[in-house]
Amino acid sequence: MAKFTGTIRRNDLEGGFYELVTDKGEHYRLSRCDAKPGARVHVEGSVEGGGFGIHMSGPSIKVSSITPA
Repeated sequence: MAKFTGTIRRNDLEGGFYELVTDKGEHYRLSRCDAKPGARVHVEGSVEGGGFGIHMSGPSIKVSSITPA
């Protein structure tokens, strides 16, 4: 299980989705999001690789938990 800290961002591209921008500047698409855009959070989950999506963002995280940072 991977752990990340960063900021939630709403991306309106292709119908819209939530992504995490980590403190290292990495972008991850979130499978689900219980936090509002702009929130600083800790995210736990697994990075899904090798998939294809219509969103022009980084890899997807299958989210297990999101907690305030």
